[in-house]
Amino acid sequence: MTSVDQPMDVLLSDGSTGQLRPIRPEDGPEIVAMHSRFSERTRYLRYFSPYPRIPDRDLRRFVNVDHRDREAFVVLAGDRIVAVGRYERLGPEAPEAEVAFVVEDAYQGRGIGSVLLEHLADAARRAGIVHFVAEVLPANGAMLRVFSDFGYQVQRQFADGVVHLSFPIAPTESTLEVQRGREHRTEARSIARLLAPRGIAVYGASATGQGVGAAVLGHLRDGGYPGAIVPVHPSAATVAGLPAYPSAADAGLDIDLAVVAVAPDAAPLVVADAAAAGAHGLVVISAGFAEAGKEGAAAQRALVRAAHAAGMRVVGPNCLGVANTDEKVRLNATLAPVLPASGRVGLFSQSGVFGVALLAEAQRRGLGLSSFVSAGNRADVSGNDLLQYWQDDPGTDVILLYLETFGNPRKFARLARRIGRDKPVVALASLARPAGLGARPALDAAAVSALFAQSGVIRVDTVAELLDVGLLLARQPLPAGPRVGVVGNSSALTGLAATACAAQGLTVADGYPRDVGPHAGTAEFSTALAEATADPGVDALVAVFAPPLPGQVTMEEADFTAALPTALAAGKPTVATFLAGRVPAGVPAYPSVEEAVRALARVTTYAAWLRRDPGTLPELPRVDPVAGQAALRADATDPAGLLAAYGIDVVGSAPAATADEAVAAADRLGWPVALKAAAAGLRHRLDLGAVRLDLADPVALRRAYAEMAPVFGPDVLVQPMVPPGVACVVELMEDPAFGPVVGFGLGGVATELLGDRAWRAVPLTDRDAAELVDEPRAAPLLRGHRGAAPVDRAALADLLLRVGRLADEQPRVRSLTLNPVLARPDGISVLHASVRIGSAGARPDTGPRRL
Repeated sequence: MTSVDQPMDVLLSDGSTGQLRPIRPEDGPEIVAMHSRFSERTRYLRYFSPYPRIPDRDLRRFVNVDHRDREAFVVLAGDRIVAVGRYERLGPEAPEAEVAFVVEDAYQGRGIGSVLLEHLADAARRAGIVHFVAEVLPANGAMLRVFSDFGYQVQRQFADGVVHLSFPIAPTESTLEVQRGREHRTEARSIARLLAPRGIAVYGASATGQGVGAAVLGHLRDGGYPGAIVPVHPSAATVAGLPAYPSAADAGLDIDLAVVAVAPDAAPLVVADAAAAGAHGLVVISAGFAEAGKEGAAAQRALVRAAHAAGMRVVGPNCLGVANTDEKVRLNATLAPVLPASGRVGLFSQSGVFGVALLAEAQRRGLGLSSFVSAGNRADVSGNDLLQYWQDDPGTDVILLYLETFGNPRKFARLARRIGRDKPVVALASLARPAGLGARPALDAAAVSALFAQSGVIRVDTVAELLDVGLLLARQPLPAGPRVGVVGNSSALTGLAATACAAQGLTVADGYPRDVGPHAGTAEFSTALAEATADPGVDALVAVFAPPLPGQVTMEEADFTAALPTALAAGKPTVATFLAGRVPAGVPAYPSVEEAVRALARVTTYAAWLRRDPGTLPELPRVDPVAGQAALRADATDPAGLLAAYGIDVVGSAPAATADEAVAAADRLGWPVALKAAAAGLRHRLDLGAVRLDLADPVALRRAYAEMAPVFGPDVLVQPMVPPGVACVVELMEDPAFGPVVGFGLGGVATELLGDRAWRAVPLTDRDAAELVDEPRAAPLLRGHRGAAPVDRAALADLLLRVGRLADEQPRVRSLTLNPVLARPDGISVLHASVRIGSAGARPDTGPRRL
């Protein structure tokens, strides 16, 4: 039976939702009903004949499949089947299968064919099928495009009036790029429909004007939204001065969005009513769902299932709402009475409470927003969806995110790496990580910060810092480098700024800080700033202004803000701290020097990431993912076969529980040997005496066993000796924000205690692997410390690339440790490997598209 025997929610190309599931024997009547709705042209193109009705024999065969040699999926809109796709293997255990699908006329052109093809190919691959074949009439251009546009290497032959297609279904970079391009477009469109609705229905607004629903209705009305606003009320003729209706459909208007502020038990009726009115999405302000316990969680799941079945997406529940400040939309479907001014910053908040604070602080600072979404319980629409939307939104230049958790961490990291190349992504996200698995420690704060930086995300710690960085990105160009010119009228302030720059990893440019003195006025300040902006050794400016003492400077000369346009005109980013006085428009001004410099440092790091070559995903010889899957099925406890499938050789070893068994193992493996305590935490502890090396004969081996067994137990491992080298450790683990991450460090108790590991998110580029090798603080030992010969760092990088590839392609592998890995001038030796395997369920952001 297929692993996807339950309905899956999928997004269609127009941004609407549908459900996909395997066909069932009881689907016969619905298949007949769908067939009856086909046009004559659709029947002819699919069956090559009029085929007016499905004979009973064909119908039974259609709906009864074995989910291996024959598979079929149906797509549903509501409770109605609107499409079916199938494959059938061409003979027992044949590597080829014929594929076909058909979509009801009213649903054609929505990308259903490509979704079916993705899921059919995925199911076929798991059944051992490697090729699809198909027969298509030349007149069926839409079907031919589905195959040709998918990225497969399609071979075509024309014979007997039919186009014969054949193509391998193994995923490639091309097919993955096509799949993710479709994912991007569909998710972006689904959000665009929510943020620019033609009409809005509001459920739960009381006629008395009290309560959450009435508040949102008032904000919609007073915010200047130009479309229709339809209060839905069972009895009132008007609500908040607007005509009310018992059902949204009764208004006879185009309703795209439903704002819901009703109790959870009333939500199913609202979903049905909104669907009948043609709504594309729900914004559920109501609380009492998953945050309230098991019953609420069940109600939330039912709400999302019903909404998706009706083609709608859901924001919330328990959210603050959504807003769009575009002058053509002016949508304020939130609990905030006043929105910040229109601007070019997109803001996402998972938390409603934080959303209120973010909106209020953005308004206070004059940070203009393009759009705002609070996801609340994030039952459906998430930060990843907004990233997809904002990437192409011409009104958004900067993206700010407040994230409490990550629903699909791999996808977040992937999207951030892509989108960050065009638009900066700033995230307020916790560095805290769950406790490690067993003896495996969780990533520390430095490692998590490095992972964010690798993905191009500017990570911040507080709401204030989120907006600090947002202001700078929205109003200033990016710095060309880390060199900062500090100009001020107070030696104390300029010295403080210089110290802050050093602490944040910035470089104070030569000749700075420059103190113009407490008697300087606007003219002197302007001259100093002009010189700094013209200085080729300065990439960014920090201007610090202290109020003059009485009598030092005239009132006109004390207007230091007039000096800043000089710096701004030069195109170099400038941050300022005014201890007193008016802050000029367009200048990111901060209450303290430290805050100004910190924001500048965050943006400078991002600019450096943009300039860095991201590297490539190199081709790796001796990699066989299918063999890796087979090795996991054969023995999930022994990683040797899995690692061999990725070109990683582990030095053989043999277990022994007595001295005689150890000697026999050494005879088989070849002398000399190493004897190691079998416990995982002791196999590399030479310092504890748990490892004995260069045992050249049975006498030496028996003596070592006799010394070790009373201390570490009778179970040991016998392993052939390999040439000595620098001990290293390679790790793979799952992070809640980034999914699989690969770590590298040098072996030893000291480095473990210091957490001297470098980490990168999967997939690894050649640049990532090289940086992993060089990043640990102990890395100089690999380059020839104190006269030692440098090790083969390229071999270490190749090993890391292979581990990264394994992590990307084998979702059952939850963690992996190679310890120790001995690095030498002539190569590397992996002495031990341990692996932890999870269920075979699909890992988020892998496999065919689904919500």
